[in-house]
Amino acid sequence: MTSEPTIPFDVGILYEDADIVVIDKPHFLPTTPRGMWYRQTALMRLRQRYHDDAITPAHRLDRATAGVVVFVRNPAMRGMFQMLFQNHETCKTYECIAPLAPIDEHRGGRSITGITDPLAPPRAFPLRRSSHITKLRGVIQAFEEPGVINAVTDIDVADCQEAAVQTAAIQVAAVQTAASETEDNSAVEAPHIPLAPLGLRAYRLQPLTGKTHQLRVHMNALGLPMLGDDIYPRLIDRPYDDFSMPLQLVARELRFTDPRNGTPRIFRSRVPLTVPGEMLPMLSGGWLSSRRLPS
Repeated sequence: MTSEPTIPFDVGILYEDADIVVIDKPHFLPTTPRGMWYRQTALMRLRQRYHDDAITPAHRLDRATAGVVVFVRNPAMRGMFQMLFQNHETCKTYECIAPLAPIDEHRGGRSITGITDPLAPPRAFPLRRSSHITKLRGVIQAFEEPGVINAVTDIDVADCQEAAVQTAAIQVAAVQTAASETEDNSAVEAPHIPLAPLGLRAYRLQPLTGKTHQLRVHMNALGLPMLGDDIYPRLIDRPYDDFSMPLQLVARELRFTDPRNGTPRIFRSRVPLTVPGEMLPMLSGGWLSSRRLPS
């Protein structure tokens, strides 16, 4: 695929041994080949890096989502690690940025069903969102509809309520620093700002099930669509090589008991939640109150 565009973000290695590799996947990089993406995927980059075509993902993250992903190097261990995820024997924690308070435009033309249960009343958070999510073949958006509950997410306010400011200059400097293998990254560290004055909040999400787009659908159903989401509440057509507005959803932490020896494993993503610098003038009056959507 000579026309396949380059995704200019590196895969971070959080852990590796003879059997597994745990990566910190950047936004925009697919986990596995699909559609137009082949070489520019986490799987193919790892196979090239380790010269090992046996490497296989134990699970997947959407292209738009950053964070922790486990790959298996040893074919004899492949089923063992994949079953951890299929049997929901892992604990996944995500973080996202979304509005501080619910908005009215989240419904996107669909009727919303589902159950929202406060877990520590009278406080609004933490809460549990339970619903039936349907994803039709060939349709980009998943949606909630009446039916047996098949998707459950626990949602709370994150501990840290600041985000990094992402600018083009910082991105370029970060790439140059990585290329030169400089140890001191202080020169490219992005400034952090509080989210509340921008009408935003960081949330901690724990999916108890694993439906397609579950976290995005559940946050949108609450009137809290994620910052940078180009699917919910409505589709936004962006060029495939536009990396200026990453979805602010990070698979922050993954916990499981190592099936090989019973060792507790905890892996944390270093990918920060960010607010694009170009959005700050829009955000100063509250994000969605002045959100400009592409025509």
